[in-house]
Amino acid sequence: MSKWYSVLLAMVMAVGVLVGCGSQEEEGTSSNQEEQVEENTSANEEEQAEEVTVQVEIANSKEDEVIADDEWTVEEGTTLMEVMEENYEVEQTEGFINSIEGIAGNEEEKMAWMYTINGEEAMVGANEYEVEDGDEIAFNYQSWE
Repeated sequence: MSKWYSVLLAMVMAVGVLVGCGSQEEEGTSSNQEEQVEENTSANEEEQAEEVTVQVEIANSKEDEVIADDEWTVEEGTTLMEVMEENYEVEQTEGFINSIEGIAGNEEEKMAWMYTINGEEAMVGANEYEVEDGDEIAFNYQSWE
């Protein structure tokens, strides 16, 4: 009987060792899969990042004064207003920018901030425009006449 008991005990131990080794392999595989998911997530985030260029200048009769000429990396779906508020001192009313870096529009002098996107006049407020990769945005403080 003790012989059978020894054989049975040896078999139980062998099965236990094999099961334990299998668990470690699965954990290693799981860890590798998690690393791969993280890498894929990072790659997707990079694909969703967008580069935009923002130039802010004052146009006057003598000479244009460039206040800022920056490139920003933003997430897909970011509005122009979000870019401006995160990176510059901005005041706005109902999605339209009234002041950038302390320079506010002036009704008496008929001066205001206007902006273009890739050389074309913007048709919406900065809060409605979602920036796109490669956009070149220029804010100009100029006469509206």
